[in-house]
Amino acid sequence: MLIQASLQPVRETREKQIQLWKELILDFCRTQKIFTIGLEEDFSLFSNPGIENIILFKTIVILIVGHLMSDHDTAGSLSHEAKEAFLSALVSEGRAEWLDKGHRKCLILWHRIQDWADLILRFVKDNGFEDSVMTVEEIRSGVESRGTELHGMDRTILMRALKQLEHKGKLAIFKGTSADDEGVKFSL
Repeated sequence: MLIQASLQPVRETREKQIQLWKELILDFCRTQKIFTIGLEEDFSLFSNPGIENIILFKTIVILIVGHLMSDHDTAGSLSHEAKEAFLSALVSEGRAEWLDKGHRKCLILWHRIQDWADLILRFVKDNGFEDSVMTVEEIRSGVESRGTELHGMDRTILMRALKQLEHKGKLAIFKGTSADDEGVKFSL
């Protein structure tokens, strides 16, 4: 059966639908390491006819597919209104930010910036980098970060977390000649 999801007309059901989709979006983005979602772009969670088979790891999918989807006429895609409502709800909770004024692209914060900062500190301590210098690129794509949530993270989010730590006196950021050679001196 082909399904299209739209926002539910009954307020209580719509609120539950939005809550479930917020959790689903954050979990999906975290497990897939997705940091941006475009409303006009193909995003498998929003437009996948086999959605039930891809994200069965969440029991809420049963609720979403079984109880919260309607309008059986378009192959497995969310309505634009639903996509925007789900992302706007994440924005209002500080779990996402619109990247443009037209609300077409969204930065997903599956960890809040403070949580990313805490992960960076834990990474530094766990690896003995307390008084070390690293490049920003080493933090997000170096050998040491492999197997951690920091590996492959969005550069914008990483820089915001590092600036928060710099403000707290935990590190100093050094500008390089290019973005690839910006450095960080940890002082924990």
